[in-house]
Amino acid sequence: MPASVAVRPAGYSVLRAGHARFLVHRRAVAVASVLLVLLAASCVAYLCVGEAFVSPAEVVKVLLGRSSPDELVVEELRLPRLVVGLLVGLAFGVAGALIQTVARNPLASPDVIGISQGASALTVASMTLGITSYSVLPYLSVAGGLLAAALVYLFAWRGGLHATRFVLIGIGFAIALRSITTLFMTKGDYLVAQQAQIWMTGSLNGRGWPEAEVLAPILLVLVPALAWAARAQRTVSLDDDTATALGVRLGRVRLGLVALGVVLAAVATGAAGPVDFVALLAPQIARRMTRTAQIPLLSSALTGAVIVVLADLLARRLFSPTELPVGVLTAAVGAPYLIWLIIRSRSVGGTS
Repeated sequence: MPASVAVRPAGYSVLRAGHARFLVHRRAVAVASVLLVLLAASCVAYLCVGEAFVSPAEVVKVLLGRSSPDELVVEELRLPRLVVGLLVGLAFGVAGALIQTVARNPLASPDVIGISQGASALTVASMTLGITSYSVLPYLSVAGGLLAAALVYLFAWRGGLHATRFVLIGIGFAIALRSITTLFMTKGDYLVAQQAQIWMTGSLNGRGWPEAEVLAPILLVLVPALAWAARAQRTVSLDDDTATALGVRLGRVRLGLVALGVVLAAVATGAAGPVDFVALLAPQIARRMTRTAQIPLLSSALTGAVIVVLADLLARRLFSPTELPVGVLTAAVGAPYLIWLIIRSRSVGGTS
């Protein structure tokens, strides 16, 4: 009998770390590397461009802690906002990837199926009641997002989680929760309503280290859970019968992935407001670039960060001196993409 030989899937390489071996998708690694370079270039451009242009050399000098005449502009005005944008983009990118993986539907993202609207409803209600501290709002957003997700999950569960039912029920909840948010805004104080309206558009204007200090620790704490999620994606992507035969408890795994995605989306919403369509766009762009069977979490996170950083840079400079909320630009790109996805899914369904 010939000795058994391990078959390596096409497009993968074996990475050895001591006695451990890992399969690495070569194209996914290449895409992630390109995205890292693009993100670094976007960050430098973000710190350079503004009312006063700062040369890249001066930006690097400030980041290295050296004395520079542009230290105030870069370190105090632009860098804190950039850090918040990076963290928000990373969180939305991963959240969209996890939720789309569980739903097996590119239409499923936090801002489409009611999660962002749940976070917004509780946050705006709290603002109406006088709670406006940005150190508290992210936690309220998490509570609202988790509650909305639990309701969607509960109503969509019928002996299993059907993708189409999950998305449709989520859209229904999103509409209802948006109406509740509008009701709170009309009943509250005028100034608070104006503040809530700006927050609802998704904006990084005025965001800085206080928001980053809330968002960064939460993301760091969730890193081990994300490592588990990257592994769990493989089993969730299998059909239900195969996964069950392998001993996978699909209900628990799906619930864990959804809960992780909800927390990420809700915390990002609390920090910057509902920046629409980032969680919808980033995973699909990443998957098309990597051509992997599962949505790649790292590439989705990097894509989300690139989208938010570039969108906010354009929002600051496109109609200068007027600053647009970053959510306006992401919605301008994401809404047509959502319409295209719906039309495409209908045409595919009609031909099947």
